[in-house]
Amino acid sequence: MTEKPPTPIDPKLLEILVCPLTKGPLRYDAQRQELVSERAGLAYPIRDGIPIMLVDEARQIADKA
Repeated sequence: MTEKPPTPIDPKLLEILVCPLTKGPLRYDAQRQELVSERAGLAYPIRDGIPIMLVDEARQIADKA
């Protein structure tokens, strides 16, 4: 059983997407296949190359204290 390589995300899409909660910028985490909003403390999943920009689907990330 082989693992699929991560699906790349279109750089133009990354330029226009913002966090739906804060309207702030997102950072692309290719390894985890997520778009991370540092301000909101949320990571939005990317499934099959499609960002899931729903707060209910986002994963809480740990605070950097």
